[in-house]
Amino acid sequence: MAKKIGIISDTHGLLRPEVLEILKTCDCILHAGDVDKPELLDRIRCLGSIYVVRGNNDRDWAEGIAKTLRFTIEGVKFFMTHNKKDVAWELGSAQVVIFGHTHSYSEKMVDGRLWLNPGSCGRSRFGQEATMAVMSVDQGTYHVDKIVFANK
Repeated sequence: MAKKIGIISDTHGLLRPEVLEILKTCDCILHAGDVDKPELLDRIRCLGSIYVVRGNNDRDWAEGIAKTLRFTIEGVKFFMTHNKKDVAWELGSAQVVIFGHTHSYSEKMVDGRLWLNPGSCGRSRFGQEATMAVMSVDQGTYHVDKIVFANK
């Protein structure tokens, strides 16, 4: 059965209302780190299955959160970490690599594998646009849409 996935990163404690509205329509939420506040996860945990990794700004409260995750959703295999430099040397059968940290949206195919950074949907930083990704997955296939928000 097809699933809709909201992919976010670098929220830095800010959950924009327009991001929340999109996440409410998703079956799963992936957060690629730098949450900054556990309350943010509490707000989205009830919306669907959530996968989250610890970012460099996630402090003591996040010690129990893994730096990397491997998981499968609807036959699509994922590897997720906050900083691209922490990507595993051996990605195995992962089809999609999710990472954050740079606050800049990036979507690139490398060796038949999608490398996706949803950018930052928190506070605008470094002059970057606020972005996230929405992915639909079904029986081992996927499609990604970039979502851009007005900077505030």
